[in-house]
Amino acid sequence: MSFETKPALKLPVIDFTSRDLKSGTVEWDLVSGDVRRALEEYGCFEALFDKVTAELRKAVFEASEDLFRLPLETKQRTVSEVKYKGYVGQNPTNPLYEGVGIDVAENEENVKAFTQKLWPQGNKNFSDTVLSFTKIVSELDFKIRRMVMVSFGINENYIDEHLKSTKCLMRMMKYRGVDETEEELGMEAHTDRNVLTITLVFVVS
Repeated sequence: MSFETKPALKLPVIDFTSRDLKSGTVEWDLVSGDVRRALEEYGCFEALFDKVTAELRKAVFEASEDLFRLPLETKQRTVSEVKYKGYVGQNPTNPLYEGVGIDVAENEENVKAFTQKLWPQGNKNFSDTVLSFTKIVSELDFKIRRMVMVSFGINENYIDEHLKSTKCLMRMMKYRGVDETEEELGMEAHTDRNVLTITLVFVVS
């Protein structure tokens, strides 16, 4: 008996690297068209964006390691009644998952206040990394959302108003690996509530 294996799904790759993309230019229209088609056909795409450097990726990974290594009672200082914010973990329905959401992560005072809950003595490296990463990735987020709205012919004034009204939620998440005999669920099927999610993935064997 033979089985046909379906080829792995290959997501579109869109290059934002070293491009000075400005609305109304030919290059903007080309990339914007690629973005809209990818979202319509796949709902997502892989973005090449060199402003998130190897050094910054390493810093983000190390900052997340520092956070998740903290004792449980320390992480729970950030627990929030608001969904997706603060520490989430130790959930029997998602036993492999831990996450921490930093709301308004583009705001320096907010990030410092969050950091101080975890490290009362302060942790400048952590807060600086969060702020640097958020600032750069927000630039890509704004660009993609503007491209989508412009492609639908939405008025520029409305687009500016929309972008100014939004804020960044940075989430650090950790999934524990499973043995071959385990059948635990990492995360239940869900839909993110925000317009756009940008994911940076680290795989540790």
